[in-house]
Amino acid sequence: MIDLDRVTRILSPKQLRSVIESEGARISLWSGAVSSGKTIASLLAFLIAVARAPDNGLIFIVGRTLQTIERNLIDVLMQPAGPFGPLSVYVAHTRGSSICTIFGRTVHLVGANDVRAEGRIRGATASLIYVDEATLVPEAFFTMCLSRLRVPGARLLATTNPDGPGHWLRRNFLSRRDLNLRSWHFVLDDNPWLTADYIASLKKEYVGLFYRRFVLGEWCLAEGAVYDMWDPDTHVVTELPELVDRLAIGCDYGTTNPFAALALGLGRDGRLYLTHEWRYDSKHARRQLTDVEYSGRLTAWMDSEDGPGRHRYLAVDPSAASFIAQAHRDGLNPYPANNAVADGIRLVSSLLATDTLRVHASCQGWIDEIGSYSWDPAAAERGIDAPVKAADHSLDAGRYALATTEGLWRGALAA
Repeated sequence: MIDLDRVTRILSPKQLRSVIESEGARISLWSGAVSSGKTIASLLAFLIAVARAPDNGLIFIVGRTLQTIERNLIDVLMQPAGPFGPLSVYVAHTRGSSICTIFGRTVHLVGANDVRAEGRIRGATASLIYVDEATLVPEAFFTMCLSRLRVPGARLLATTNPDGPGHWLRRNFLSRRDLNLRSWHFVLDDNPWLTADYIASLKKEYVGLFYRRFVLGEWCLAEGAVYDMWDPDTHVVTELPELVDRLAIGCDYGTTNPFAALALGLGRDGRLYLTHEWRYDSKHARRQLTDVEYSGRLTAWMDSEDGPGRHRYLAVDPSAASFIAQAHRDGLNPYPANNAVADGIRLVSSLLATDTLRVHASCQGWIDEIGSYSWDPAAAERGIDAPVKAADHSLDAGRYALATTEGLWRGALAA
């Protein structure tokens, strides 16, 4: 079973206190900074709850997707030398399966990345539900989970990184005092097992909004400039180093809006560079182009004497299905780009903050757009982090190239 001696050695007093205090609460919620120890504490509370859960109800683990549940939770529990001792003999799971077994109890794994997930637990009677990354779960699904806790002693445990103060989880649950709910707030420095170098690196990588949320664990408003760490004197260059890899050309497709393409390369100095830019604005040109024409002009630009050349991928706005098909027919190796906006913005912010992304002075669209790129205050009041959708075409194209190829360049950056 759980190696209690090991647990008491590796958990901080705050983590242990949260585990003890969670017992008896209908809703227990661990929130705060990344890598602050909240997940380990919540998992220990969950394991104890599984061992004690009433037999007349089902047990669920909920996350954004099955893959995130496996990565964030199941893999941790199945480590032979994991944080709770040799638990792997008590946890059984086949990767890709929607069930696992913990202490002999069947646990159902449910991905909840949209409102359709409600049907996966509708009608069920639950004795225990664990929700990973609760702010990423639809509110209707979270409410449905609570309605399934119908047996005496049934509980819901959840973890989350903070979001905006208007987010439904904070507004409808954390801020209320009339619920049978207990919560604990963790900051980065609460994890005693992180090295000083690792903490310093995270504090350097997260800046502005993301520092407040992911280091200090604050529920703060997304306001002002999105890339407030942008410094033209540092980030704009007139000369490029030798490129060791031409990673991708990101494309933000537009018909009435501008079409923008940004080339991304990895320099021998261990930095990423946006090296070339091509834009076509149909409003200024007073003529819209077809997919065939866009593909042809993009090809001509890449292969021109002053162009960026061919890259590994053409990372295209995934909504531009017809253009992707045309680019494929023309041999441009198109790939639907990673278009997770918040994650992409956080990635670009980190690269700029650590001076591992620079932009050539010829990429004028990117440079012109970044200074005025700001959070949408109306969306923030609704608990949604979203930039104002205006003058962002080159920024989107560059983000597509960076986010889509992260697996290629992440290990090659200078320390």
